[in-house]
Amino acid sequence: MDHHQATADSKLQAIRWDRPRLSILNQLLLPHASEYVDIRTSADGHHAIVSMQTRGAPAIAIVAALSLAAEISQQDFESAQQARDFIVDRLDYLATSRPTAVNLFDAVTKLKAVAASALECQSPAATGASVALAYVDAAEQMLAADVHDNRAIGGHGAQYIAGRALEQGIGAFKLLTHCNTGALATAGHGTALGIIRSLHQGAAARDPSGAVLDHVYFGETRPYNQGARLTAYELLCEDIPSTLVCDSAVSALLRRDPTIVAVVVGADRVAANGDTANKIGTYQLAIAAKYHGRDFIVAAPSTSIDLGLASGEGIAIEERDPREITRAEGFVLGGLEDGRMERETLCVAPRDARAWNPSFDVTPAELVSAIVTEKGVFVKNPGATTYDLAKCLGEN
Repeated sequence: MDHHQATADSKLQAIRWDRPRLSILNQLLLPHASEYVDIRTSADGHHAIVSMQTRGAPAIAIVAALSLAAEISQQDFESAQQARDFIVDRLDYLATSRPTAVNLFDAVTKLKAVAASALECQSPAATGASVALAYVDAAEQMLAADVHDNRAIGGHGAQYIAGRALEQGIGAFKLLTHCNTGALATAGHGTALGIIRSLHQGAAARDPSGAVLDHVYFGETRPYNQGARLTAYELLCEDIPSTLVCDSAVSALLRRDPTIVAVVVGADRVAANGDTANKIGTYQLAIAAKYHGRDFIVAAPSTSIDLGLASGEGIAIEERDPREITRAEGFVLGGLEDGRMERETLCVAPRDARAWNPSFDVTPAELVSAIVTEKGVFVKNPGATTYDLAKCLGEN
């Protein structure tokens, strides 16, 4: 296959791969600077994920896979077994970077199988180089597949939401989203923001009698401000009409504007029954959407669905440093105006204040109106409060 970065129809490229070189857009500096960081080893990849230089469930899996691809592309292994053992060891290490997103663990499992197959199927002709090459090819295929799947999610979701707006007699509709689920969180295009991107791209060509996306609202996504920093950046880059709102303002917004037909979010892990783990603040959005009679739509690739978990009760929720709440970090305005990147930390709460900082929450399936994957749009059976995602995916 082409060793270069698979491309998506978006202006942003968060992951650059040109075998054997990997670089990622440092999202800690956005939206004020676009700086790429070279990722040469799995240790570099692990650090990039933990530090949140890269984030978003699909992107985490891709960066982890490609960081090891970059490392083994530049190594000589004495035997096929040595290459396989090295790959398995480093994949286990990469799996420790973030605990909640299932995409990472799915990628690790699949790539371990690739290395084992390359060793066993080619035996006794297998070499260290052939096992390493099989791994790199598989990692590249994951990159291309993520872009393809995101485009499919965007198309399915756009058609579904536009149809729902028409059912309500709303020709020009608005959406509300949370966190960042676009090209910065994936290999390209995005999941929830990919649906928004697809709606925006298709507006000009749509039948005049059809429904069109008029505006997007998005929350700041405290405490890491992925919405205020990253979603704002993406929407501005794509010229999509949008407005930032405080996380605490979304219920008032839904009450104020009946043309907001849906809340659309991404997912880091979806249990077999449809319970969904996503960025903290998602659960309260789902409650608000339910109260105000709006659709609450989850957009995610099928790799985010964990059929091994019966419900969201089994999803591990990452807790981060409480200082992300008690402090605020940002770039000094005067420095930015003068072209200087000066970062400052401010003390917001009293020094001895305690803080609880879960990075994710779990939204019960009963609050989820639809789940959009690359395979289509899944809705609950009439009268049901949960999903049978194994059946939806054809797994039983």
